[in-house]
Amino acid sequence: MIFIIESGSTKSDWVLIDDKNNQSFYKTIGFNPYFHSSAIIDSEIRKNAELIALVDEIDRIYFYGAGCSSEELNNIVHNGLSSVFTSAKIIVEHDLLACAYATYDGSPGISCILGTGSNSCYFDGNDLIEEVPALGYVLGDEGSGSYFGKFLISSYLYNKLPEEISNAFDERFGLSKDEIIDRVYKQPNPNVFIASFMPFIIDWKNNPFVGEFIVNGLKHFLEVHVCCYENYEKTSVHFVGSLSALLREELDIAGKEMGIVINSIVQKPVGPLVDYHIKYLLEKQLID
Repeated sequence: MIFIIESGSTKSDWVLIDDKNNQSFYKTIGFNPYFHSSAIIDSEIRKNAELIALVDEIDRIYFYGAGCSSEELNNIVHNGLSSVFTSAKIIVEHDLLACAYATYDGSPGISCILGTGSNSCYFDGNDLIEEVPALGYVLGDEGSGSYFGKFLISSYLYNKLPEEISNAFDERFGLSKDEIIDRVYKQPNPNVFIASFMPFIIDWKNNPFVGEFIVNGLKHFLEVHVCCYENYEKTSVHFVGSLSALLREELDIAGKEMGIVINSIVQKPVGPLVDYHIKYLLEKQLID
């Protein structure tokens, strides 16, 4: 049996495929090698009794994850998985490849990720091109949960939020400046903490103040991560992730203002990713 895993920084979706292509679904926290060691990955998997019960039956694992952008980083995830699934052949790839597979419709396109972080690539069915690097939540991640979360938190701490939003923030979270600073600068996974404010932002997205910074943030993403590709105006542009689905209207507005048509939005990429594997990789045995 085979596991296909699509992992962001917050959560991982696991799909088990048996010999008849029947599918079963599981979840764990997200595994990002920038923030999680092999030991943490091992420990988190072992907490899941359903996964542990399948250890001896798994022949192969395809893992696509945020942060898996070099051999050194990929090895962190590989070692964590292999210490649990000792008999499985394990392939670790960047989440951009999963994004490209999940949105591939037979024609070349620009595939974009909007989640805790953000990124993009161009995929023609064979070659994947990443024109600009992902710089992470400190220097990059334009249009992502961490990007908007930073704006919200800083606006709150600078007393720049409209009074009704600031009061709602206080009521919902009850966080002091010192508590926020501690979570951002001293505690693990600050990017996930910052992005965790996204549901609050979504709740207020029809407020002019919030709506404006969402559209501007998405335009910033498009400027950096879509306009960098040649002939982007004539190329299909696709998005994956729940955030892109929640901001579908704002994405369309941002795209129209920049002459970019959003062709499709895939809320949960793991389903189309599995379909791609079955159609192009597993049946045709393009991956040994």
